Amino acid sequence: MPPARNRRHAQNRRPGGPRKTGRPQDLVRRTAFDVIRAVETRDAYANLLLPARLRDRDLTGRDAALATELTYGTLRGRGTYDAVLALCSDRELRRIDGPLLDVLRLGAHQILATRIPPHAAVGTAVELARSVAGPGQAKFANAVLRKVTTRDMDGWLEIVAPADADATTRLSVAHSHPKWIVSAMRDAVGKGEIEELLAADNVRPRVTLVARPGRATVQELYDAGAEPAPYSPYAAVLAEGDPANIAAVRDGRAAVQDEASQIVALALAEAPLEGSDAHWADTCAGPGGKAGLLSALANERGARLLAADIAPHRAGLVRRAVDDRAGVVAADGMAPAWRPASFDRVMVDAPCTGLGALRRRPEARWRRGPASVAELGPLQRGLLGSALDSVRPGGVVAYVTCSPHLAETRVVVDDVLRGRDDVERLDAPPLLASLAHDITGLGNGPYAQFWPHRHGTDAMFLALLRRT
Repeated sequence: MPPARNRRHAQNRRPGGPRKTGRPQDLVRRTAFDVIRAVETRDAYANLLLPARLRDRDLTGRDAALATELTYGTLRGRGTYDAVLALCSDRELRRIDGPLLDVLRLGAHQILATRIPPHAAVGTAVELARSVAGPGQAKFANAVLRKVTTRDMDGWLEIVAPADADATTRLSVAHSHPKWIVSAMRDAVGKGEIEELLAADNVRPRVTLVARPGRATVQELYDAGAEPAPYSPYAAVLAEGDPANIAAVRDGRAAVQDEASQIVALALAEAPLEGSDAHWADTCAGPGGKAGLLSALANERGARLLAADIAPHRAGLVRRAVDDRAGVVAADGMAPAWRPASFDRVMVDAPCTGLGALRRRPEARWRRGPASVAELGPLQRGLLGSALDSVRPGGVVAYVTCSPHLAETRVVVDDVLRGRDDVERLDAPPLLASLAHDITGLGNGPYAQFWPHRHGTDAMFLALLRRT
């Protein structure tokens, strides 16, 4: 079930209710609204824009927590809230002006998924509607949201996602995922776990940090208030607070990085190869998470990482993440500037739909469509083929996507390898289990798939391939 569905659990973890901070409540809600509108109209990323807005408006503590909950909660629950609002409005949702519709979604989230009293949720939403859409629209918002308050979330789900509806529709509405994503996820994980997976996508993840070896230690992160993480030897979990308050993070010696992202980088570094081990590459390195860890691992062994990204500004972000020994270039991984067979280890973290990171980027589910998968396919195949050409015989390539969609994972690898007789698949799950505290549930091999509901990580895919 989605986090909004169980009100008792929501009360245990969601900010809200009367507060005595002295900060104007409308500033908190206006901040959430502004970010939601930017996501809708400018394709902004909430995880990048919201922290900047909080700093600009000097929102901290409980105010920042509430603004964060309202922003992410509204973006995650949009599909469910739209189904409820459609029953409470005498206008079709497509005929409601965008700013007003976002106010209604924000109000529905407060009513159905937080501890904020319904009358306060309606009142603040109406005032917000008045400020962004005018008095007439404020009256409309009041009428709609008062209807929303007539049932709790479970009551509405019995109507908008009834048990006798077809499974895809019910799951789509109840867990706020587009139907095409529900179908794709079910194909990847199976019918028995699909509901648990969709529910996990709607739980905001804790912040995971990486201590880049040779530059910081996990103990340093513990001393700064982080807690042990279950799998990666370089990871720690920050239960609360701003990572930027930790000195190692500020200095670039540690960073925010999902644990699955850490483990796939570690897997490339530890995969068995034949011959030399001095030259590593990350051919799609921006914004630098995996490259930062790989460069630190390479440096400890006396190897050198070359990190490349086609976009100069992303290459600039990579430059901040890696150590001084690494090289960084703005280059196209599909048409590389380096000679074939130049590297011993190559990471290709291919551009993808990002369906594996919906916990952290909930807006991605509303931005992408099935066409995105088809559009990215040639790029993914081209990058993998180029990476295989860039590694020497006996060397290893890691193909990684932050998506569990079969068309972006095993289908890509199988298609590329079907035309080659110089590549063997390494069995990734046993290697990962040896590196990551006996992690299980990654699949039967040779590929490995992480899952939010099984591992508490992004749904990241890994294929390890060795040139022969």
